[in-house]
Amino acid sequence: MSDGVIRNPWSVLRRHTPARIGLGRSGVSQPTSVQLEFQVAHAQARDAVHRPFDHAGVEAAVRAQGLPTLSLHSAAGDRPTYLKRPDLGRRLDDASLAKIDALEQGRGADLAVVVADGLSALAVERHAAPFIALLRSTLGPGWRWAPVSIVRQGRVAVGDPIGHALGASVVAVLIGERPGLSSPDSMGIYLTWDPKPGRTDAERNCISNVRPEGLALEAAAERLAWLLNEARARQLTGVDLKDESVASVAPLDLKQSFLLRGEP
Repeated sequence: MSDGVIRNPWSVLRRHTPARIGLGRSGVSQPTSVQLEFQVAHAQARDAVHRPFDHAGVEAAVRAQGLPTLSLHSAAGDRPTYLKRPDLGRRLDDASLAKIDALEQGRGADLAVVVADGLSALAVERHAAPFIALLRSTLGPGWRWAPVSIVRQGRVAVGDPIGHALGASVVAVLIGERPGLSSPDSMGIYLTWDPKPGRTDAERNCISNVRPEGLALEAAAERLAWLLNEARARQLTGVDLKDESVASVAPLDLKQSFLLRGEP
C-alpha cells in the first residue's frame, strides 16, 4: 500500500475472496484508494438497476441462433413503476397477452425460456444469449422449445403467465439479480414446472450468481439441464426437487486450510 497506510494483517485473505476485508487504514480512516473503489462499485450497482434494457440486442442475439422470439412487456409501464410496484412486474400487460394469444406456432412446447431484465439488465445483456446457446447444446434434441420471451420490466413470476399461455410444461426465467458491490452483472435462473399464475417461490428451483466470476455459464447450463430432465421425470420443481447434479463435497482437510497454514 502507499505511504501512510497501515497494513491490516487480514489482507492476506483478500486473495481468496472479493469481499472487502483487510483494507488497512490511514490514521482513523480508510485509505483513499479503498474509499474510491467502494464508491465506484456502488455507482456501478446503482447504474445496473437503472440501466435501460437493450431488449432488441438480446432478441437479435437469440434469433441469430435460429430461435424465434417474443418481445413482451410487464404491467409495469416504466422503471420507476417497476421499482415501486413489484406486483406489476409479475404480470404481463394486455398487449403482450394478446401477442401470445395470436401465436399460431410454438404452443404446447416442453420448455419456455424467458429473459427478463429484473434488477440488472446488464446481466442478461451479457449472459442470456450465450447461456441459451450452451443450454441447447447441453440439453440435446429431446426438448421442444417455445419462442424465447424477452420481457421488459419483468420479475421472476412473470414467467408463470407466459409459460401458462404458451402451454409449456416448464418455464426457465433468466433474470438480472439485485446488483452487489462486486457483482453488477449477476444472472439468476428460476425453474418452474407446470407454470401458471399463483405459483409460489417454494415451487421453483433457483440457480444464482451466473457470471464468469461466479458460477460459470457452462456449469450453470449443465446444472439447469440436469434439473430440467429431473423435473420432467418427476413432474415437479421446488423444494421437492433437490439439486444432486454436483458431486458431494469432500471433507475439509484442515491441514490444507489457508486459515491454519500460517501464511504471511
